Parts: sequence; structure tokens; C-alpha cells
Amino acid sequence: MARMALAGVRILDFTWVVAGPVATRILADQGAEVIKIERGDADATNVMGPRKIGLQGELHRNKRSAAINMTKPRGVELARRLAAISDLVMDNFSARVMRMWGMDYASLAKIKPDIISVSMSGLGHTGPRSNYVSYGPTLQALAGFTRMMADDRGEPAGFGYSYADMAGGYSGALAALIALWHRRRTGEGQFVDLAQFEALASLAGPALLDIAVNGRTQEAPGWRSQEAPAAPHGAYRCRPRGDDDDRWIVIAVRSQAEWERFAGVIGNPPWTADPKFRTLYLRMRNRDQLDAHVARWAIAQEAEATMESLQRAGLAAGVALNGLDLSTDPHLAARGFFAPVELPGGGSTRVTGIPMRLSATPGSIRTVAPNVGEDNDYILGELLGLGRAERAELIAEGAVWG
Repeated sequence: MARMALAGVRILDFTWVVAGPVATRILADQGAEVIKIERGDADATNVMGPRKIGLQGELHRNKRSAAINMTKPRGVELARRLAAISDLVMDNFSARVMRMWGMDYASLAKIKPDIISVSMSGLGHTGPRSNYVSYGPTLQALAGFTRMMADDRGEPAGFGYSYADMAGGYSGALAALIALWHRRRTGEGQFVDLAQFEALASLAGPALLDIAVNGRTQEAPGWRSQEAPAAPHGAYRCRPRGDDDDRWIVIAVRSQAEWERFAGVIGNPPWTADPKFRTLYLRMRNRDQLDAHVARWAIAQEAEATMESLQRAGLAAGVALNGLDLSTDPHLAARGFFAPVELPGGGSTRVTGIPMRLSATPGSIRTVAPNVGEDNDYILGELLGLGRAERAELIAEGAVWG
């Protein structure tokens, strides 16, 4: 097996849902030993779902799981003992939770002075909203993304999937690496206060520039081009493919020469010769009527074949891909992006690969996600040195779920 960049780094992982687990998954893929502290009761299983496959399988691969009850004093004591032999402690709770358990940075630094604590709270540890609980869609609304994403009527739509979780997760992994590098140089640990709200707001792009440079708030762009004038410019529904009636093609026509080629590809229907579409200026001015014509044409077309025809003519066009499209994408397949992982008891599943390819330390997907508490014996026995009798006592007390 190739060398792992983070081999020897141990992370005590209190993260849950998506944003935090994305951060620790990135680090686990590069060889860090990630010990996930989590609830082992029925309510937790019902909330988070099955572990070996699906989203939970993606989020928790390469990790170990200990089911420790943090509402019990002995459960907290176990967590503190694990922190004393870890390099980082990471969480994505609201700011008050780790303080309540005595697992905040100030408390942990007393038992391990060079500890790194990465807190990925929604809104940070200072400010009037620091104790608020948040989720990705909430943060997307606060950061303006929900308003900037509009449907064809101009109504706010937002993301169907929580983009905020990905922004927070990748920022969290980067923050952990920066803190590890600092400790390698100085021997000092530190507290990382990562507000997911700010990680997301920093990615708002043109809207922030509009505020900073022009002093105005950017309105939802809809399908208008933000780079240069273009018409037609939008996503147009295409003919269903089998049972999939949600097929779309995205088209941008940015010049007179492109317009003429576009008209030729679609067979020069009479409406393309209408004087109101003669120039780019006129097409922009009459884009609602133009879009109606393009939409009526597109609904009878097959998305992939139309994309290929338009691209051969040198036009900007692409299918709006869905998850099934990605799972069969020939380019991703050629690069081995979807990695097969063996399941306990036989069979296999596929998980998304590691998007960065380091030549010397490429990382790897070694294990599927553990079930909650699957690694109790290793974590409590081998790492903390607890015998079977003491572990049984902890289970009987409810400090550990067996």
C-alpha cells in the first residue's frame, strides 16, 4: 500500500450529519485514524440511517466508531482519555455543546497542551447568534444563496442538496491541515473557530463583488449570463429518456456567428428568421419570446444527441447531469473515480473516489463505514487498556452502548 500522508495522526471525531463528517472523511482518506464518538441508541440509528451503504457509507468510510454516552460522567471521562491520546478533536455542534461536556479547547489543553480543537459550528463562537443551531439550508438562506438561485419565474429556489455542508466540510479539512502544519513547526496546538456561515458566504462570488465594488445587492440572475451577453441562454427541458422525464440541456449563444450556427443545427425553423431576433441586442431584448421558441424545439429532442450536435458546431451546450448520469460517466469511469468497496458478508458497493491525486501519497478507501459502536473493543480495549470486565461494567451503567 502506498504511504499515507496523514498516517500517525489521530482525530477524535464528534461530528455528525454531513458537514463535519465530510471534513473528517477527507482526512481519513489520507490515512488519519478517525475515531468517531457517537450515540448508539435506537433514536440515533433512526436519524442517521443504515451505515454500510448510501450517504452514511460515503461519509464514514475509513473511520472507526465508538458508541459512548456523553450524558454520563463516565462517558465523558472516556472521551477525555481518548482526547489525551489524540492530535485533533473535531466537532460541528453549536458553540455551547463541547463546553457543556468539558470538551472545549480550554479544558482539553489542560490534559494535552498541544491538542488542536477544530469547532465547525454553524455561526461561530462569538457574536449574537453563536449559540444558534443551524443546518445547511438555513446557512444557504443566511448567506444569500437561496435568493440567488431562482427558478424560471424568478422565485427563490436554492439548492436541492446542501451545498453549505460541502463548503463547511472542505473548509474544515483545510483548517485541520493548517493547524497540524503550525504544530509541526512550533509544537503548539490551538483552537480553530470555523463558522460554516462564513465559509459559505466567502463563496458567494459576484454578489459579494457587487456589494463591495458597486455598493448594491445583486438580484437573482435567473438564467441571464453573468459573464457576457448571451441569448438564447438557459436550461431547456428535453424529451424523456425511458422513465426519466427530467432531462435538460443547457445552451448559451453569445455571438452572431454562433446564432447562425445554432439556427443551422436546429434546421432553420421560420422563427429564427424573425426580425426581432436578428441581432444579439434584439435577442437579449426579446429573450422571453426567444426562450419560448427554444423550449418548444428542445422538448422534442434527445438531450445527449442534441448536446453532441451543438458542440460539433462549436456551440456551448451540455446536458444537465443527474446522479445516474454521473455513475455511468465515461470520463469518471476512465479515471476510476467510483471505487468498489467490499461489504462484510459478501458483495460490494461503490463510493465516490478521492478527487485529489497525489503521486507519492494518493490516499485510499480501505474500509466501509463502521456500524455504530463497531470498534468499541479496539478503542476501549487496545487504546485505553480497559479489560472486558470494565467494559461490561460501562455497558451496564449506560456509559457505553454495547
